[in-house]
Amino acid sequence: MRLFIFGVGYSSKAFVERIRSRCSWIGGTTRSVAKAEQLKALGVEPFLFDGTQPGEGIREALADATHVLQSIAPDEAGDPVLIHHGVDVAAARPQWIGYLSTVGVYGDHDGAWVDEDTPCRPVSRRSVQRVAAENAWLEFAATTELPVQVFRLSGIYGPGRNALINLRDGTARRLVKPGQVFNRIRVEDIAGVLEASLAQPRTRIYNVTDDEPAPPQDVVTYGAELLGIQPPPEQDFATADLSPMARSFYGENKRVSNGRIKRELSYKFLYENYRVSLCDLIER
Repeated sequence: MRLFIFGVGYSSKAFVERIRSRCSWIGGTTRSVAKAEQLKALGVEPFLFDGTQPGEGIREALADATHVLQSIAPDEAGDPVLIHHGVDVAAARPQWIGYLSTVGVYGDHDGAWVDEDTPCRPVSRRSVQRVAAENAWLEFAATTELPVQVFRLSGIYGPGRNALINLRDGTARRLVKPGQVFNRIRVEDIAGVLEASLAQPRTRIYNVTDDEPAPPQDVVTYGAELLGIQPPPEQDFATADLSPMARSFYGENKRVSNGRIKRELSYKFLYENYRVSLCDLIER
């Protein structure tokens, strides 16, 4: 396997760690020279790509890639990979293409359950852009007859990025909005789902989320219990001082089903809910 990754970040690094032994070569993009050195340490050949123009050497690298993962967010212009390297990906004819999206594409469903067949009703600008990017990749799949798998990720956390760390550094908040729930996904389970999908390279959409959507304040409270500390005081969402982006997340309320990846990919989650996951993280 020769894997090329557009945008080597938190989730795709976990994927690299999981499948490194299966790859004869891994290449990936970053926006800065400093981060390129970090990719080298990870065993990834770095390529600079800022999304505004084709990256040097990327066309040649893609020509030999058997698998391609796209994890760069779209912007007003659209998906940067399709704009600048779509022709190169098509010419390479990889066996598998993965696109990392977000469950934000569903928009607000007032706490109801949604699955991959639920119509998208994006609310925020970033989610509208994600829907457009998903559609562009699905159109690319149909036009080129290449398999593109869209992975809609819920709130990502894991080692180095979780409620326990927020509690320890004093940034955790218990915001309460009645009826509000969020889905979450541990980063290692993202990597596991991606690996499982390699065996079924077909155009498909998958929700990548754990089993239990839960109120955000419950996660903070449970983390504080594990640490043996008092949780921060509850705050009413309506009157809390929040940035526009932070407040916008609470405008989307839904429960996202992961049934398809269990049925079709036979994937068994390592961390099926936040309690199992936080217990594991504190043991580390």
